[in-house]
Amino acid sequence: MLNRALGPMIALAALVMTGFAGGTVLAAPMHGIAMHGEPALPADFDHFPYADPAAPKGGTITYAFVGTYDSLNPFIVKSATTTSRGIWDASLGNNVFESLLVRNRDEAFSLYGLLADSVEMPEDRTSISFTINPKAKFSDGQPVTVDDVLFSLDILKEKGRPIYKTWYGQVEKAEKIGERGVKFTFKDGENRELPMLIGLMPILPKHAIDPETFDQSTLKPMIGSGPYVMADIKPGERFVLKRDPNYWGKDLPAKRGFDNFDEIRIDYYRDGNAMFEAFKKGLYDINPEADPARWLEGYNFAAVTDGRVVKETVKNGLPKGMLGFAMNTRRPAFADIRVRKALAMLFDFEWVNKNLFSGAYSRDASFFQDSILSSVGVPASPTEKALLAPFPDAVEPDVMDGTYQPTVSDGSGGDRKVMRSALDLLQAAGYKLDGNALIDEKTGQPLGFEILLQDRNQERVALAFARTLQRIGIKATVRTVDSTQYQRRVQDFDFDMIMTSWPASLSPGNEQGNRWSSTNVDVPASFNYVGAKSPAIDAMLAAVLAAESQEDFVAAVRALDRVLISGHYVVPLYYLPDQWVARWARVDHPKTQSVNGYTLSTWYAAPAK
Repeated sequence: MLNRALGPMIALAALVMTGFAGGTVLAAPMHGIAMHGEPALPADFDHFPYADPAAPKGGTITYAFVGTYDSLNPFIVKSATTTSRGIWDASLGNNVFESLLVRNRDEAFSLYGLLADSVEMPEDRTSISFTINPKAKFSDGQPVTVDDVLFSLDILKEKGRPIYKTWYGQVEKAEKIGERGVKFTFKDGENRELPMLIGLMPILPKHAIDPETFDQSTLKPMIGSGPYVMADIKPGERFVLKRDPNYWGKDLPAKRGFDNFDEIRIDYYRDGNAMFEAFKKGLYDINPEADPARWLEGYNFAAVTDGRVVKETVKNGLPKGMLGFAMNTRRPAFADIRVRKALAMLFDFEWVNKNLFSGAYSRDASFFQDSILSSVGVPASPTEKALLAPFPDAVEPDVMDGTYQPTVSDGSGGDRKVMRSALDLLQAAGYKLDGNALIDEKTGQPLGFEILLQDRNQERVALAFARTLQRIGIKATVRTVDSTQYQRRVQDFDFDMIMTSWPASLSPGNEQGNRWSSTNVDVPASFNYVGAKSPAIDAMLAAVLAAESQEDFVAAVRALDRVLISGHYVVPLYYLPDQWVARWARVDHPKTQSVNGYTLSTWYAAPAK
């Protein structure tokens, strides 16, 4: 439901010149760094633009998720379905764990200090250096030290989620310099996002973690340096965070207007319908909504009518990303690109949007939809063509010239013209109609697969798709399982097709490798759901990370988008132009929102009327 990217933590106050022992001197320590260009905020900024420094403190806020948890460690593979959401989520804020730098949600990708009070990065980005804030400490009162930083790098790289090994394995040397200095040296400067990722690395307390058992699930509360501590723990039911009254960073400029509640509760539900019924009863406070039918018709209960529940539409400047049916190309049924292309053609968006969603959705076409990064409707630039030249077959002609659009049907749920075109592709791939079934001519096996879901709200879309497929002899079985089983099967790539999303930011980078890189195709728990293994994708990923100018960056992302679209790994579905969120009026938020939309960690208890 909520985005998983690393979220807002703390920003940097004014910086000072810092001398390191051993002859290394930071000639120009900075108050922040940006992926491209310079940070927008000055060194003496007072607060983030989307936070209200006068926000009242106190009270309790309750969130809700579908799923459960059986571990309090969000950094390992053996974490539960929604543990990382309950503890560490971009929208909820980094409540327990913090990092050296923090992202400003009002910029594409700029970082300011948190546990570090200065940062220095050379132009070639072959290294990055930090100075630890002398006030920084963990919730048990122990100071945050350089040794904690070095320990965190090693433990996450060795025993953390696979993505950490991918990122931090590119660090050639990490060294302590003086009392508070730490320097990371990289193998080369080709991955220009790597210094940013090091800045966002969670810093864990060396004194409170047993390295031998770190990769094992645990219900023992973990210690962090953040504004909240783990409190009431009821697996499968509730998880509670309580404000740390001795939080070290509460007076930092970028913390003004953040972390306003004394207590944060996260309740867990078996499915989305039960969760929404709980919201109607006031059992939790905020309900982000993605179902147009429910948004238009489901909020007609008394609390909405009398103003106790407020419905809000929030605009944001983010790419809309991709929601779709992911086809696991590790399975023989999806190995042929012609089959994947035919299946994508057969999703009748026009019928689904009209009959299930009252026409509220727009059609997804790009993995960076509705942004400057999208390749749809834009002919490839000379820079893109140069990047793609070594891979002449990787991009289809209509995708290259910008005329590609997903198939448009007549909205009948069974457009004969579309079905005929799809059937032609399937026949070219070696299938033939035999009665009511589409049969592989070589094996005699019928074409069929399972659509694995974790939410019953997804069923009606999947069933509509399955009905269309059945009309040309393809048997798609829709199966909904509980969140724990779903997560286990997805982590092991034990599925044919799933309905999932690929969120996008204004600064895509290394997370794209976790989704599409050949190196992650067989890594359990990676996000390469589709099993993409393409030299062209790998080359475009490298170009995205190596881009030095904004112009080259946009070209590289668009080139990546073109290769992904042409691979037909996904049945594109739909997106909402804006964010929808409903809240009980007992909680409120600042009037100004960030370019990313609403930021829950800036919300507060509404003053009593």
